[in-house]
Amino acid sequence: MWVLSHPIQRGLLLAAVLCAANIAISPVSADEPPASVITGAGAHFAWTIFESLKPDLEKVVGREITVYGKDSMLGQGCNAGIKMAKQYTPENPTFGFLCCPLSPEEQKKEDLVVYPLAMEPIVIMVNEANPVRNLSLQQVRAIFRGEITNWKAVGGKDQSIVVVTRLHCKERPGHWKTILPDKNDFRAERLNVQSSDEMVARITDFEGAIGHTGSTWVRQPGLKVQPVSIDGIDATAANLRNKSYPFYRPLSAVTVQKPSADILKIIREVQVGPAFRGVAQRYELLPLNRQEDM
Repeated sequence: MWVLSHPIQRGLLLAAVLCAANIAISPVSADEPPASVITGAGAHFAWTIFESLKPDLEKVVGREITVYGKDSMLGQGCNAGIKMAKQYTPENPTFGFLCCPLSPEEQKKEDLVVYPLAMEPIVIMVNEANPVRNLSLQQVRAIFRGEITNWKAVGGKDQSIVVVTRLHCKERPGHWKTILPDKNDFRAERLNVQSSDEMVARITDFEGAIGHTGSTWVRQPGLKVQPVSIDGIDATAANLRNKSYPFYRPLSAVTVQKPSADILKIIREVQVGPAFRGVAQRYELLPLNRQEDM
């Protein structure tokens, strides 16, 4: 009896059998790239949303998803979202996310598609030791302009006001511009920070501080900050819906013109999926899409 004892002999025989049976040795179609990780990057809000939804989204597409953007530290944010979206190839599927709107001109220039997700309240925050729990719209704007500089003027302690700002994406409309429309309108003597995490840290450091950030940060546990209502109106999704709360920003995903079907599935699931509704409720986000509209 002839025995194929050498590994090369056994390999040649297996290849001959497969060819005779007309069986393709490689199962990968020429039209479909090999499975790979889908990568997203951008503003912190989306890291919060996508991390919360990660198990649901990975189940929808059957692939691993990696998302960068926690803390929105320098190098992350909207510009990072645009950069990540533009790195897309079929072998390296990527998308981005934004907390500032892109003008039609910028979308055309960058050759990108924007997918609306939700409206997020921008919350005005003070140190938790501050007794002030409500300000009028006029008072908020006067404080950020530097016209009111002591908390005593708005019913608080005889204490200087420390203004903390994060004036990112200065050329784009919306976001912090709902407070004051131009960076030059803000008080000159202020603390400028590079991330929402740093915003919360500075408000914690100074008892007289006031600042602003999205609701996905304020409702995180363990933060030593306190939101204030505006004219008695809280920063909630319901008050965004009825247009009674004045400060907000649009949240969106962004891709190249022709992303993969899996990326579109992920974005659609965030836009109208049931899991996203729970996350939106937790963080007071107002979804911008309905199932029947898609």
